[in-house]
Amino acid sequence: MSIAAPVTAPRHPLAIPAYRAFWIARICAMLAQSNLVVVLGWAVYDVARSSMDMKAASLRIGLIGLSQFLPVLLINPFAGLVADRHDRRMVVRLALLAQMAAVGVLVVLEALGQADLPVFYLVAAGFAAGRGFYAPAMNALAPALVPPEILPRAIAVSAIAGRIGGIVGPVLGGFAYGLAPEAAYGLTLALLLAALLAQLAIGPHGANRRVVEGKPLAHIIEGLRYVTRNRILLGAISLDLFAVLLGGATAMLPVYARDILHVGPTGLGLLRSASSVGAVSTALWLSWRPVDDRVGPKMLAAVALFGVASAVFGVSRWLPLSLAMLALAGAADMISVYVRQTLVQVVTPDAMRGRVGATSALFITASNELGEMESGLMGALMGPVGSVVFGGVSAVAVALAWGRLFPELRRVQRFEEVVARD
Repeated sequence: MSIAAPVTAPRHPLAIPAYRAFWIARICAMLAQSNLVVVLGWAVYDVARSSMDMKAASLRIGLIGLSQFLPVLLINPFAGLVADRHDRRMVVRLALLAQMAAVGVLVVLEALGQADLPVFYLVAAGFAAGRGFYAPAMNALAPALVPPEILPRAIAVSAIAGRIGGIVGPVLGGFAYGLAPEAAYGLTLALLLAALLAQLAIGPHGANRRVVEGKPLAHIIEGLRYVTRNRILLGAISLDLFAVLLGGATAMLPVYARDILHVGPTGLGLLRSASSVGAVSTALWLSWRPVDDRVGPKMLAAVALFGVASAVFGVSRWLPLSLAMLALAGAADMISVYVRQTLVQVVTPDAMRGRVGATSALFITASNELGEMESGLMGALMGPVGSVVFGGVSAVAVALAWGRLFPELRRVQRFEEVVARD
């Protein structure tokens, strides 16, 4: 009588077919997003500089961030509930279709010669609305596709996909925009279609367990209450919010590319990619050697390093140093993102991952998009260099302050200590 060999769980998430499809979809969606962000930033700044000085044009770049944040702010509570009440795979697919519709409008108007500043802002808002539903559902998918013991590694691998998009997307966008603006927008549309096709390959085992039926408002409040009462969650999410809100330099990159470093749209693509080069290198390391001790202190230290690198970039006038500092900032940010996303997933029960993920996505959107608005305003007041240096110093201050405000974060040594029970 033969004894069947025990089935061993896969040690790497990419050995799981459904996760591979998820990973490919994430790469394509991030390529599309980062491509669109860089070409919209250049297009807005280019149009604005034809009739405005550098400070006034910097403010117009900041308005892109505001255009993206407001729709997410309005739909965010409902997006999280939708992700918990409905099949998250279907929510992601419909959100991708919405993003395709927004970009499709831009392709048509650009071909007709009618793309101007208001059009850019409206398209940015429509694209952000689609991502508002996409982000919480997509992020909550990963735990359903892999065994719990390799979830931290799966999060690192997922981050690699995002950062590959961040590296390649801006470069593709810069070159495509150099050919023709409509080529860059059409490329975004094609990448979104590829993401949708990959999503369709995720089978029914990716479906989530839905929350019990009840009043939507009560479920929304339940999710918000869970975040505010869990000090580890609140500290980790708010740390990212304020550090990137004050410390991000990406909104000013078109200014640096055109008027400070003088490297043009191709150089802008390199600048946008540099932070992701550092981030993806770090994520590759984390996918094989995950952080498994002193996770809280390491997250706080990484945020402080991010601020230092951003400040040095702000004063640099030498392209290699600028690229190196952006890469270092990206590497530090990757460590912070990895720890934060893992904490959010392991602390949160599956039935609430959509709502908690929506709150996290709102904080991320606020940090990125409102951060662009803050950079634009500070650029108008202090000049672009002063804005970036101020932001870097502020990020260091935030890391120090959060270490005192949230001692729970400093005390987290291992992810296993805070795993939620469904």
